[in-house]
Amino acid sequence: MTATSTKLVTADELLLLYSQGVRGELIRGVLTEVTPVGQEHGEIVTNLVLALGNFVKPRGLGRLTASDAGVWLERDPDTVREPDIAFFSAARMPPGVRVTGYSEIAPDLVVEIVSPGDSRREVRDKARMWLSHGVRLVWVVHPGTRTVDVHRPGDPVVTLAAGGALDGADVLPGFSCPLSAAFDT
Repeated sequence: MTATSTKLVTADELLLLYSQGVRGELIRGVLTEVTPVGQEHGEIVTNLVLALGNFVKPRGLGRLTASDAGVWLERDPDTVREPDIAFFSAARMPPGVRVTGYSEIAPDLVVEIVSPGDSRREVRDKARMWLSHGVRLVWVVHPGTRTVDVHRPGDPVVTLAAGGALDGADVLPGFSCPLSAAFDT
């Protein structure tokens, strides 16, 4: 991601820019364009959305979004982030509620896939930002090392490696997905 402007942009302006082909996030009003991330990134998102969807949907646990579905975290100046995957429990976002713009409700689970240009610091800061806005579980997926950092409020970061499995913990009790399934391309 690269910062493209110093003029503060609002969430409403960001929606208009999206219709003009500009894709990005707002960090306290500063537009940061998001660049295409490649095939491997897309396949990992697909693998995890399928695994999560096969668990969440039949049980009526809530909603999933993938890419491009922004979450409005702060106002004046606005912050809108685009998680690669987000799970909103039915308790936080009841079924039938239509959201046509950005969600103003923080997800319960956020999955971020690290892009080649992302620094360790950027990724850590993004996970912390999600947690500071009420997200209960963040999985940061590192395709290069085939590992996942698990972030939870108040807990140290746990890194899962080969042979490990993603666990839904108290956010999605009973959900488990072997890391190999996430990276299976």
